[in-house]
Amino acid sequence: MKKVRSRDGTEIAFEKSGAGPALILVGGALSNRAAASPLSGLLSPSFSVVAYDRRGRGDSGDAASYAVEREIEDLEAVIAEAGGTAFVFGHSSGAALALEGARRGLGVSRLALYEPPFIVDRTRTPVADDFPGRIKQLLASERRGEAVELFMTQAVLVPPGVVAAMKASPMWPGLQALAHTLTYDIEVMGRDMSGRPLAKGRWASATMPTLVMDGGASPSWVRNAVEAIAAALPNARRLTLEGQNHGAAPDVLAPVLKDFFLAKVGEAMR
Repeated sequence: MKKVRSRDGTEIAFEKSGAGPALILVGGALSNRAAASPLSGLLSPSFSVVAYDRRGRGDSGDAASYAVEREIEDLEAVIAEAGGTAFVFGHSSGAALALEGARRGLGVSRLALYEPPFIVDRTRTPVADDFPGRIKQLLASERRGEAVELFMTQAVLVPPGVVAAMKASPMWPGLQALAHTLTYDIEVMGRDMSGRPLAKGRWASATMPTLVMDGGASPSWVRNAVEAIAAALPNARRLTLEGQNHGAAPDVLAPVLKDFFLAKVGEAMR
């Protein structure tokens, strides 16, 4: 484990494995760099894979207040540490963060996104306007488990019975430990979970080859969002991984990423 200092002085922890072109993995909500270990292991024979703890998670530091711009600067610092340019793969809200960084001109040479959780139509109920405030209230009163449960049921639409099983499992304390970062992911997503179409021209500056993926077993609202994102990007193609859901199996995802990132110029978009 090593650390790099972000622009505001916050230390960001990361691990690097393998050899080859730099590939940075950006995790989603309630995850740290350890969650990327299976995928990193499969990709490290072909890439210098960097998995990092987003601020407030794992071994990374944090600041007194949060802004999406600080997380973009964190990614910028990791890219600089990797050599100044890198391939980037983002999952879920980490995909939204990676996309925002690419739009703002970070050194992203190719970008792969898996199911950014935008809600772009009425195929599911949008997240309620008071949802961010309810999460903040629960965290302010140290009801971390309730905050995770609310996030799972209202944002991710995990059935209550499944959440009950999660609460009884060994994974639950780890989720509670990361609960304070839920507000970070909510800010990353912003108004993009409101059920409104994506703003036209928003990502016109993200011209790098981009692969936008979904799972064939994922719900229609997720797949509709992926279709809309692919259509909104200047140089993107969409790919569905049949049989997969929001947690795509690393052994299915890894060869797709390898083929995309290592394809010759012009072949990556076929």
